[in-house]
Amino acid sequence: MSDWEIVIGLETHTQLTTVSKIFSGASTAFGAPPNTQASAVDIALPGTLPVLNKGAVERAIRFGLAVGGTIAGRCVFARKNYFYPDLPKGYQISQYELPIVSGGTLAFLLGDEEKRVRFTRAHLEEDAGKLLHEAYPGLSGVDLNRAGTPLLEIVSEPDLRSAAEAVAYAKTLHALVRWIGICDGNMQEGSFRCDANVSVRRRGTDKLGTRCEIKNLNSFRFLEKAIEYEVRRQVEVLEDGGAIVQETRLYDAERNETRPMRSKEDAQDYRYFPDPDLLPLAIPKAWIDEIGRALPALPRALREEYVAGHALSAYDAGLLTESREKAQFFEDALGAAAGVPAKTVAHWITGELSALLNDRGLDFTAPPVGALSFARLLDRIHDGTLSAKSAKDVLQAMADGAGEADAIIAQRGLKQISDAGAVEAAVDAVMAANPKLVEDYRAGKEKAFNALVGQVMRATQGKANPAQVNEILRAKL
Repeated sequence: MSDWEIVIGLETHTQLTTVSKIFSGASTAFGAPPNTQASAVDIALPGTLPVLNKGAVERAIRFGLAVGGTIAGRCVFARKNYFYPDLPKGYQISQYELPIVSGGTLAFLLGDEEKRVRFTRAHLEEDAGKLLHEAYPGLSGVDLNRAGTPLLEIVSEPDLRSAAEAVAYAKTLHALVRWIGICDGNMQEGSFRCDANVSVRRRGTDKLGTRCEIKNLNSFRFLEKAIEYEVRRQVEVLEDGGAIVQETRLYDAERNETRPMRSKEDAQDYRYFPDPDLLPLAIPKAWIDEIGRALPALPRALREEYVAGHALSAYDAGLLTESREKAQFFEDALGAAAGVPAKTVAHWITGELSALLNDRGLDFTAPPVGALSFARLLDRIHDGTLSAKSAKDVLQAMADGAGEADAIIAQRGLKQISDAGAVEAAVDAVMAANPKLVEDYRAGKEKAFNALVGQVMRATQGKANPAQVNEILRAKL
């Protein structure tokens, strides 16, 4: 594999957060019974005409501004012609020669290293329907509820060089479209789907290899597994003297393999031409400026602010800006905590709190512990009232609805012993009761010291301040 370079580009279909479809007034809500949200326009009844949804255009502009792309002052909708049972019109309304967004870049972190991907374009289009195979043995049903749902297809340049890079980029893009409010990011419901264009070439060559497109990857894990398999497959074919066939492939998660779906079409195969039912779209600069002024602070700017202003590592800043809700939780907790260092706030959010949410299948959109309550817990750690170990238990209790930190500490008798006299008395008692450990330590056995600390913590039921125990015990020894 070291002789080969991997080349990956992603096409990402993001479902826009409009309440109605891109060319009709039908609902975009998920989960309705089949074909109950398909209007006359969506099912292409004769004589129906599309009417463009302004909200979809506004969201596309928002994305273009967020990635530094060029917003077209004039763009055109085209008919992309192909025949499939879930495409009622026999064509899909999309954009081709004149998309709404061109260019732009997205920076993302892979570990502590920042990488950057260029965008080719982002264009508006309608989604197709959905084929249902499981409900009808031996037959396939067609559900047209999704037909006409507004999509922004985001096309990257082939700048990615590994499955890990592709996943890191996709996660960053996923966070961005949620951050700016254009997509809910629900991958299980199909709101964010990736097609991966994968090819390999000999290292040192500039010419791109023949690519295969892996369609409809709706989880980051599947994206990574599919790319890894496809790379292995292509390298094996080439090293055996074969040739890669340009084709569309599907990923089978159960078998962890990609398999052929159909030969890969080129643009001319779709016979694009401007849709005669839709006028060219003119976008006033004043509207673009208005949308730009309403954009929130973006993740990259916040990451830089957290690193420069709060001395956080790039890694921690990246974790905090995984979602707008998580970043807001950090800022609210930091503002409410009395003198707690930003690093401590960050580590507790990215560590214990994130682990708790993950275990419970929750996220920062609806955390069971609010930012202000969380700040009170951090206050008790910072002022020595609570040990880090006990704080973890208190956090769990708060998430279970047991109340605020101070009340739980009082109810359970968890207040840490930080009185120097009390700690010293406990140390004296342990040293007197364990002369062999004292003798071993003085003879150079460091493990004896840890054993003595453990005895002090046991004697105080874990309530003694560990830092004070260490300091006093070393001084006495």
